[in-house]
Amino acid sequence: MDELAAQLIRLIDIRLLDPLEILVDGHDAVDSLRTVVRERARSWAATMVHGDDAAARAVIVRAISTLYPGDGPFQPPVDWWRTPLGQIVARRMGHPTAEAVSYAVAGAMLGITRQGVHDLAARGKLPRHPEGGVLSAAVRDRLLQEGNRHA
Repeated sequence: MDELAAQLIRLIDIRLLDPLEILVDGHDAVDSLRTVVRERARSWAATMVHGDDAAARAVIVRAISTLYPGDGPFQPPVDWWRTPLGQIVARRMGHPTAEAVSYAVAGAMLGITRQGVHDLAARGKLPRHPEGGVLSAAVRDRLLQEGNRHA
């Protein structure tokens, strides 16, 4: 959870607060915002990890829509799924904007290789999507099943 909070703080600093500090020419108010973000990031991380599904998803959606704005669907690079934020998103909701994900993305979400995903799909342990890739919800379900086995 500490790594997740640290990633959130880092992202907010880089994507929101640093540009704001430049815009307002280093105004001291930005320092106050940094303090608030550090305090809140721990709470957001705790909700993402330990909150009920609705609360966790709400915080995740707010974070993603704020930190990764865009006119198109959310499509982070494959390596993003291996980060603390990527891993909690995968576990709590799968891919937030895609019904299906590529084998490479599914592998990153699951912490295995693309070939490992292919093998799971070939053995019927990970349902394929008719248009390619595998079902995002099935990846999330597999993560939840693995988490329950380790709990």
